[in-house]
Amino acid sequence: MSESLTLPVLPLDDEVVLPGMVVPLDLSDSEVRAAIDAAESSSRASGRNKPRVLLVPRIDGRYGAVGVQAVVEQVGRLPGGEPAAVVRGVDRVRVGTGTTGPGAALWVEAITVDPVPVTERAQDLAKEYKALATTILQKRGAWQVVDQVNQIDDPSVLADSSGYTPWLTTAQKVELLEAADPADRLAKLVEWSREHLAELDVAETIRKDVQEGMEKQQREFLLRQQLAAVRKELKELNGDTSESEEEDYRARVEAADLPEKVREAALKEVDKLERTSDQSPETGWIRTWLDTVLDIPWNERTEDNYDITGARAVLDADHTGLDDVKDRIIEHLAVRKRRQDKGLGVVGGRRSGAVLALAGPPGVGKTSLGESVARAMGRKFVRVALGGVRDEAEIRGHRRTYVGALPGRIVRAVREAGSMNPVVLLDEVDKVGADYRGDPTAALLEVLDPAQNHTFRDHYLEVELDLSDVLFLATANVLEAIPGPLLDRMEVVTLDGYTEDEKVAIARDHLLPKQLELAGLTAEEVKVEEPALRRLAAEYTREAGVRSLERSVARVLRKVAAKDELPITVGADDLVGYLGRPRFVPESSLPESTQRTSVPGVATGLAVTGAGGDVLYVEASLADPETGETGLTLTGQLGDVMKESARIALSYLRSHGAELELPVTALKDRSVHVHFPAGAVPKDGPSAGVTLTTALASLLSGRQVRSDVAMTGEISLTGRVLPIGGVKQKLLAAHRAGITTVLIPARNEPDLDDVPEEVRDELTIHPVSDVREVLDIALTPAKVVSTAAA
Repeated sequence: MSESLTLPVLPLDDEVVLPGMVVPLDLSDSEVRAAIDAAESSSRASGRNKPRVLLVPRIDGRYGAVGVQAVVEQVGRLPGGEPAAVVRGVDRVRVGTGTTGPGAALWVEAITVDPVPVTERAQDLAKEYKALATTILQKRGAWQVVDQVNQIDDPSVLADSSGYTPWLTTAQKVELLEAADPADRLAKLVEWSREHLAELDVAETIRKDVQEGMEKQQREFLLRQQLAAVRKELKELNGDTSESEEEDYRARVEAADLPEKVREAALKEVDKLERTSDQSPETGWIRTWLDTVLDIPWNERTEDNYDITGARAVLDADHTGLDDVKDRIIEHLAVRKRRQDKGLGVVGGRRSGAVLALAGPPGVGKTSLGESVARAMGRKFVRVALGGVRDEAEIRGHRRTYVGALPGRIVRAVREAGSMNPVVLLDEVDKVGADYRGDPTAALLEVLDPAQNHTFRDHYLEVELDLSDVLFLATANVLEAIPGPLLDRMEVVTLDGYTEDEKVAIARDHLLPKQLELAGLTAEEVKVEEPALRRLAAEYTREAGVRSLERSVARVLRKVAAKDELPITVGADDLVGYLGRPRFVPESSLPESTQRTSVPGVATGLAVTGAGGDVLYVEASLADPETGETGLTLTGQLGDVMKESARIALSYLRSHGAELELPVTALKDRSVHVHFPAGAVPKDGPSAGVTLTTALASLLSGRQVRSDVAMTGEISLTGRVLPIGGVKQKLLAAHRAGITTVLIPARNEPDLDDVPEEVRDELTIHPVSDVREVLDIALTPAKVVSTAAA
């Protein structure tokens, strides 16, 4: 019969107690202590032998509808000293409404649930469940529990004993608690036990398969552990008890953020390391390789600065001029920003890396521009000096079979930068040479190809390294020295020389503040007037760049610092006292070309060298007929192309002498000597053909070449003036030398757009297409010569 009860509630969080179960409860919990104290007070007041409480499961803060009336069997302490109470579940009760009672516990009214008689179905389900439970317990190795289960004959008690089962969830145990009929409880247990037994069978099958497949690895692991223990004992015997985390390479590799293929290669090397004796030299090689791999920032990238206006401001603040390069960098940033805004990722293995070749004479700011580009983009900057490199291994690294092998300069640059998207400046790429150790420029082909460098493979690493997000900047003085296949992989941006006004601006805004700081001076202590800077650029340092100008400024400031007469102002007239007399004649005076061309047979040409544009003089003379010498003599350390230009000029004059009114018959019996002064400087190229022809025509006609004229252009056998390169640099050189008239090939006329406007305004430029036009403009009239002769 149902019985009404008034009991203190003892809530059980995420735990369920079924009738017949005996469980310990921790009395350190305030709710448990309050319920036990209230039960003891009620027991003493009612005269019961043992206190009783209501155990109710509390799932996610909600109390269950059915609980268990439990008897407090004992209150005491656990072996560890913690207070505890042992309770035993008696019967199911249905939780009613709350009421009042002694103590701080929650009291409720409850009604006991009448037991349901055992049916034949329950007996059959009990046998099936007992068999399933026995099988599960045997698989789990709980042999003692098997005997206890087999001794239970009551189906209801057997079903409630499942409360001890660890594989049942809390929700399933709540279902068992709320089911009064033993048959219903056993039916649920049979279903759940079958599912769990199937899971155990699958797990057993998987375990056997894995065990068979892992026997070798487990054995190897055990051997490694034993080897590690032996090594540890040996270290302790030798008095070395230090064990740093750096030596645990396996843990470092597993903790590192490495690409999957790199991780696999690194773990293979760790396996080798663990099997190799410390006395073996291979141990050091493996450790060095692992250290190198772990130091590379495989997945580290800096955030690009997409502030286009701010990036341009940085470039303009660091460098005056160089608009072409600045525009290209801004274009690169704008494209990256647009791709990011549209969520575009890697396309065909390529990111948006770029390879720019900055070509120009020394001192125009190619190297320092790399740092400005990195700062404008918010990237790390690394400079790789390639001048004089002749070993391919410097680029691709050495094979690990060599003693002292190291990765190449590209890998070391990325490691030094600490990110996978730095700005890498390949300085002096035109100075790379080839010998028996290989051709470094060939190794650069893959590095500088945006379509290939996402899988760059260094000989030392032997794993793929993604360089497609690196911005490569290559610098060179002469593009002709770079092999064609390598040059084809780069986008060439030409940096020509500066005009005098640009040099003054650079000296005022950049060079002077820098050198003041290096000399320990301030702008208040030393002031260098702008006319002084202009005279330095014009009369002391005639060059395409500003390197010599910076040295001259530094020299002036050192002289000032040594005098210790501050403050001081340096004017144009003071430079002689600091630097001595000027090295070059000012343009307002007699230009050098006037002195050189004062006699027939001398012409002024324009050329481009590794130092930028330059003025090139050609001298021609005829041997005395009495010597009997014939033929053509060329001096001045000339290349094959320039020698051929001289022969073409001579052949043209011989075949067109009558038309040009030149006495070319003298060429048959007399030797012609053509000389290019500055014989220590190698010279080559076809652009001196027009100058050679003009010098020989001047020699034969006796007419001087105009001192204010300089020329450039290739000549053909028919007298056509063919186009050449480096027009801007050549015109800048003519402007620096005080020349006012320049002859260029007519097909080079579009190149004049690149020449600064202030230079074009001060020069008279004649585009010519035939040698006759050149001679008409360049040679002085015959009457002037005859008058002078008279």
